[in-house]
Amino acid sequence: MLAAIATAMLLPGFSLAAAGPNGGQVLQGTFPGTLRPGDVYLPPGFTPTTRYPVVYLLHGMRGSPSEYTDATQLPAFADTEIVAGQLRPFIAVMPAAGPNERYDGEWAGPWEDALVDRIVPWVDARLPTQASAAGRVIAGLSAGGFGAVDIGLRHPALFRTIESWGGYFTPVLDGPFKHASRTVLAAHDPTLLVSADKPLLARAKTRFFVSTGPPHSRWAPPSATIDFAARLQALGLPHTLRVFTSKRGEWRDQLDDGLRWALGPS
Repeated sequence: MLAAIATAMLLPGFSLAAAGPNGGQVLQGTFPGTLRPGDVYLPPGFTPTTRYPVVYLLHGMRGSPSEYTDATQLPAFADTEIVAGQLRPFIAVMPAAGPNERYDGEWAGPWEDALVDRIVPWVDARLPTQASAAGRVIAGLSAGGFGAVDIGLRHPALFRTIESWGGYFTPVLDGPFKHASRTVLAAHDPTLLVSADKPLLARAKTRFFVSTGPPHSRWAPPSATIDFAARLQALGLPHTLRVFTSKRGEWRDQLDDGLRWALGPS
């Protein structure tokens, strides 16, 4: 019944794609400004009369939102933790970047524009969200981790909580950055942005969770995350660093721990 209501009244064009073990739902459809399907997770007991925090989850490259719904088993984890009282009920929004799963670029250019200018306002208009920076988390795996930090720093009025799971912190010369000027690259370099915007970030109460697992890409060595955490420490910005060494820590533990950190009981 709830799936039918959410699909017909709240998210037209989206349909039920999966269910969690305790009543959570994954709806699939195409977000405005994107070219391929993305997902929305609604928690157990979802009701349009409750305002929920929203987690925007950016997938890695190459990749798709199935990294969250299938590979890291977000619906099962979230359902279980919410019912156990270990997570506050939340909505997760998982858009897709690029024209297809072979896209090997970055969360920048048209994909940043789509998220900021179209998807966030659309989600706030359609779903019962806590429509403020305090109610929004942006996070991602690998290239999605770079995208989350880059976009979060460039739009601090939208996201108070920024998380990178196994990400990197300097723009890679691919996708929208392939022929970018030094000026454009500097405008998307988290190591520069976080220093330049320190006063604004402090006023906005922006907080960071950065984690890393075993090495998975030459672009994202664990040292990149550790070095970025050291920069946050030197700037006096609130942050948490987690380092995982097991194979499970490559992705699953980072997602689980990052969500608990952002959405644990108040």
